[in-house]
Amino acid sequence: MLLALSVLAVPLAREQRHPAAGPPPPAGRIVRLDPALDALVPRDAVIERFDFGFVYAEGPVWTADGALVFSDLPANTIFKITATGQTSIVRKPSGYDRKDSPLGRFIGSNGLTLDRQGRLIICEHGNRRVSRLETDGRLTVLADAYDGKRLNSPNDVVVKSDGSIYFTDPPYGLFEIEDDPNKALPYAGIFRIRGGRVELLSSEWRRPNGLAFSPDERYLYVAHSDEARRAWMRFEVKADGTLGPATVFFDVTAEPLTGVPDGMKVDSQGHVYGTGPGGVWIISPDGRPLGRLEVPEQPANLAWGDDGRTLYITARSSIYRIRLNVGGPRPCC
Repeated sequence: MLLALSVLAVPLAREQRHPAAGPPPPAGRIVRLDPALDALVPRDAVIERFDFGFVYAEGPVWTADGALVFSDLPANTIFKITATGQTSIVRKPSGYDRKDSPLGRFIGSNGLTLDRQGRLIICEHGNRRVSRLETDGRLTVLADAYDGKRLNSPNDVVVKSDGSIYFTDPPYGLFEIEDDPNKALPYAGIFRIRGGRVELLSSEWRRPNGLAFSPDERYLYVAHSDEARRAWMRFEVKADGTLGPATVFFDVTAEPLTGVPDGMKVDSQGHVYGTGPGGVWIISPDGRPLGRLEVPEQPANLAWGDDGRTLYITARSSIYRIRLNVGGPRPCC
């Protein structure tokens, strides 16, 4: 993985973007809804704007060489930023290889993670597949169809400790979304890749999006980004890795703030950090809202970085970060 990201990364010319000069200024605010939040978010914690100048940042993951790798969907690019703010391109095009995309469409890569060997796993929106970046720079397609039908647009991805890969497949990457004539599957599924096979685990939810395992992998949390039912769902993970029925973990349908549940992460104590209406919601393992991290732009996704206690937030044109008392797992070998 280190070889792949270091060999392929191309330094980005300064005139192409506008990184912040010097330390990033404080940005955003912390909304405390429950005293229990103090154990997670220090009273003197500051949300910083780490970098900016992107179009729509998504799918961040922290790599073993100490860098944040993330997608920019409309730019069809995977970027890499070191802890000192040096930016380079890992892969372009990242999620759509043809030239016929309407300007501004979300056809680049979306969710990213690392497998147990440290290789980059990529949800390719426009190409409608899940792929793996090998250490020599080659790309291996892991899944592009189920039951003989093309996938919609793989959105987010997570790797279980046994090496199996779970991903969601809503239609956001299709040019006309729900009514696209090329849409082959009549549902938005939650899938697993295991032993080279693609398995459908759930098809009951209209807009499955971000996903994350609980620390003990007994549960799989899935963000449901349907405006009509904005909620985080929780599936019991069976012994064979398949999913039991979903229950509603936390519902924000009635929340007046704008936004839908999107990307998420879980800390080492089982708290869920989910981007959604108004910011990043922090929810206790028993489903109580403890607080919210609000940034000037609508956040899309999250990653644990640095030593595992810094939460990086991708939010439209910018990357934000905050230092916490508790950390979470960084996918790696």
